[in-house]
Amino acid sequence: MLTAEVALAKREHMLHAGYALIENILPQDFLDELRAETEGLIAAHEEAPEHRFQGQHIKVAAKDNALIKKLLTWAPAYQALDAMGFGDFRPDRDRPAEVIILTKEPGGPPLYWHQDWMWWNDPLSMSPWPEFMSLSYYLTDTAVENGCLKVIPGSHLKRFPIHDELVPAHEQGARFVADDDPVMFRDDPNQAFVPVKAGDLALMDARILHAAGKNFTDQRRTLVLSWHRRPTGTVPDYWKGAVPPAIRERDPKAEYEGSRIPRAFLKP
Repeated sequence: MLTAEVALAKREHMLHAGYALIENILPQDFLDELRAETEGLIAAHEEAPEHRFQGQHIKVAAKDNALIKKLLTWAPAYQALDAMGFGDFRPDRDRPAEVIILTKEPGGPPLYWHQDWMWWNDPLSMSPWPEFMSLSYYLTDTAVENGCLKVIPGSHLKRFPIHDELVPAHEQGARFVADDDPVMFRDDPNQAFVPVKAGDLALMDARILHAAGKNFTDQRRTLVLSWHRRPTGTVPDYWKGAVPPAIRERDPKAEYEGSRIPRAFLKP
């Protein structure tokens, strides 16, 4: 259980940097169960060529897998979210609860820079709090050597030069770039590496720019990711700061065309 002081510090880091770590969220027995289950699912799965930068990319619905259902209702994780003020986040409210098993295979290539927010035409893009975030449960220790996460802190709230150079994420182009693309795989002067331990949980705002390095080892690096959303159009109870006018005046009945490309709502 997070103390109030630690929970507040992690929330502030999430708000300002765009990511946070919750250590030792999975006990060893549950971690072992998840490792065995994911290895079985990976063995029965053929990696799609378009996912070569992401590694194995296996979607598993909670309704189809008891262990995944257990993970998506894991009390210590949701107690930590609640302590941080994120108790209103739940698995993506628009679809059945599911996870994505993601790997970096032995010798696997790096993952390109991208962000996962798909609503850049919506004023919610200016939200000073997270609206949509990933929960990534790590089943393997990570370091630079096996392709740990790297992020550009603050890139969920502020436009950086790289924003205007990137190919749009995933199916909109990034999956098909050359392996040596000089922008998509470059080291950025603002980047930070985020190594974690097996059993840790990483929270990440969908808007933050992130990537992962090449796996130089002969061991697979695995995580289980689930997308979580809070109630749209509401202000979190903990938020005492100003609410951006674009959000205050947002029409909740309007339909905003989806886009992965950061537009006018992401300011320099």
